[in-house]
Amino acid sequence: MKPKILFILHLPPPIHGAAMMGKYIQESESINSSFDCFCINLATAGSLSDIGHISLKKLLKYFFLLKHISHVVREIRPELVYITPNAGGKAFFKDFIVVQMLKIMGCKIIAHYHNKGVSAYQSKWVYNFLYKRFFSNLKVILLAESLYKDIVRYVKREDVYICPNGIPNSCKEELKARRNNEVPHLLFLSNLLISKGVIVLLDALKILKEKEYTFVCQFVGGETSEIGAVQFSEEVDKRNLNDRVAYVGRKIGEEKEFFFRQADVFVFPTYYECFPLVILEAMEYKLPIISTNEGGIPDIVKDGENGLICEKQNPVSLADCMAKLLDDEGLRVKMGNAGYEKFCREFTLDQFENRMRDILNQNLFSS
Repeated sequence: MKPKILFILHLPPPIHGAAMMGKYIQESESINSSFDCFCINLATAGSLSDIGHISLKKLLKYFFLLKHISHVVREIRPELVYITPNAGGKAFFKDFIVVQMLKIMGCKIIAHYHNKGVSAYQSKWVYNFLYKRFFSNLKVILLAESLYKDIVRYVKREDVYICPNGIPNSCKEELKARRNNEVPHLLFLSNLLISKGVIVLLDALKILKEKEYTFVCQFVGGETSEIGAVQFSEEVDKRNLNDRVAYVGRKIGEEKEFFFRQADVFVFPTYYECFPLVILEAMEYKLPIISTNEGGIPDIVKDGENGLICEKQNPVSLADCMAKLLDDEGLRVKMGNAGYEKFCREFTLDQFENRMRDILNQNLFSS
């Protein structure tokens, strides 16, 4: 008989990195053929704008979630429980209760972090008190070695596994890195959040325009409570970028692929991130990456090899990086090819599934 694993994870909607990886795990032939898998959706938010907000509906949903988890554990008696918790904030308290309940029920638990923030909250006595209990007798999966510093106070290195994310191949054929656009195309693809660097990028584009660089920059992604289409348009107008910048809304599937195929450079100046899947997507399409030294990004983008790293929240630094690639088509092609090779070596969905399967097996048979 195959070992029983209960996966308590986030599934879409809403669509974000943790939810997509949860979906890939749930649908993985490799993992499902190796284990007897049971899945429970940990998410209580129905949309991106709903994340972080408390309501009676969500509290009731959470109460029934606890009841359901308890019932399933008693029913199937899993050998291992996999959970994707939140690192801090209000959502941590919700996940803390789930994990403590599982411990009381005698479950062996492995926590897979798709976010960070433990180190940001640990100075608060309530969080410090709860983190000590939360991480006790817990194995942890991180997306990159550079993220270990976030939990170093509570977890020994030997209790940590590194499992970079991977994505399915969406590009139907291998593209040429040289796009041959008459005017270079810059691409930003993410939900319109301030922390993703939307405003920083607009400021950097203003600098480039003032220096008389020729370019177009397309923003692809969903509206949020922070930045909607109207507010974005106002920010563009304030910087006199209407002739250079376009917001095209959220795109999925072939519509999203169109923008990757059309772009010359992918720009993602985020300043709060863990392991952005969108960078992996851009690498598959042979795009040179401009991003920041944030979260696990240094494990994906090697400065000077497959992209450039700019300073966080620094429009001048970002503009300098974009100018370097706008000035040098050969460098764009070289970095785009290097990124594609790195993607094929390290970040495909098959590689992620194999890594995850091996980690789960190690935990099933460890003391």
